[in-house]
Amino acid sequence: MVKNVPHQIDIHVGNRLRSRRLVLGLSQEKLGARLGITFQQIQKYEKGTNRISASKLLVAAGVLSVPVSYFFDDQTVSEPDGLAREVDEMGAFLLSRDGITLNHAFTAIKDKRVRQSIVTLAKALADSDDFVGRAVDAEHDLPATPQ
Repeated sequence: MVKNVPHQIDIHVGNRLRSRRLVLGLSQEKLGARLGITFQQIQKYEKGTNRISASKLLVAAGVLSVPVSYFFDDQTVSEPDGLAREVDEMGAFLLSRDGITLNHAFTAIKDKRVRQSIVTLAKALADSDDFVGRAVDAEHDLPATPQ
């Protein structure tokens, strides 16, 4: 039996729905109530498991105060290349709870020097993790030393 895989556009529309819902601070239950559906259906829409009908998408756009085109912004139909995949991964993080929380906290910092210090720290931590990862990989590539 062939398992249905959600279409890339359904996943994108679902991600945009989730992103806007989280930005507005709406739970899946609240959004579902406003759309006249269950929170489980919202979950399926957000994952791209179920497609959102045109009429429901129009109502959702109204509830979320965005144009219908918002759900299709930045969407391409081609297969993702390396850069597109990286952008998708960054977008997925920004749509996560941690990403939204981090974004709100970061943008609340008014001092540009403090924000730049945080960016510098994050880069240094990422480089440090990368360095440790390369060192561990190199360690595994060394020939066994005789005892």
